[in-house]
Amino acid sequence: MNRATHPVRVLLADDHPLLLKGLRDIVASDTRFDVVATAADGDTALALIRAFRPEIAVLDLAMPQLSGLDLLRRIGEEADRTRVVLLTALISDNQVLEALNLGVWGILLKESAPEALVDCLHAVADGRRQLPPDIVERAMARRTRSTQRDRLLEETLTTREREIVALVCEGRPNTEVATLLGLSAGTVRIHLHNIYTKLNVRNRTALTALVLNETPS
Repeated sequence: MNRATHPVRVLLADDHPLLLKGLRDIVASDTRFDVVATAADGDTALALIRAFRPEIAVLDLAMPQLSGLDLLRRIGEEADRTRVVLLTALISDNQVLEALNLGVWGILLKESAPEALVDCLHAVADGRRQLPPDIVERAMARRTRSTQRDRLLEETLTTREREIVALVCEGRPNTEVATLLGLSAGTVRIHLHNIYTKLNVRNRTALTALVLNETPS
């Protein structure tokens, strides 16, 4: 992406027409970039990426047909040179981790100032990833907690107890857990008592919060 040879080709995709126009105007105002195409849905974006081979694609995380993550996955599978920046109003920790694993180059919140998009594109064009530290650190911390939780469950509980925990975390009552596992309701209650003791939790709510890395209300 040498700025001395040609403008950096950029594709923009978002399913909100006004936002898409605003994005185009912002990017087009910088002479380093050439907006080669825009798209309002994932399928169109994928076709345009294949046709134009832009250096950078700014993709809305939530779009009809194919999401930004779907497109990031497809681009990776096709060994495309296009560097992806995800644009989103909201992104979960799991989505952040998946995006990182898929090689995303940038994540930008829609609430950011317009110049943040241009700054992000400059960084990505120069070969630098632009990832919000607070969002990435939160997601990485969640993954660490998940790993620690999985190790705790594996080392502390029996196979049967882990089966019961999985069903309890799906919100199934003891009677249904018993039926699914071929146990009596009394046996399930005994197992739950042992699980609570081993994991130092008081009830189903606390157990579910522990397993799902949530804070009980």
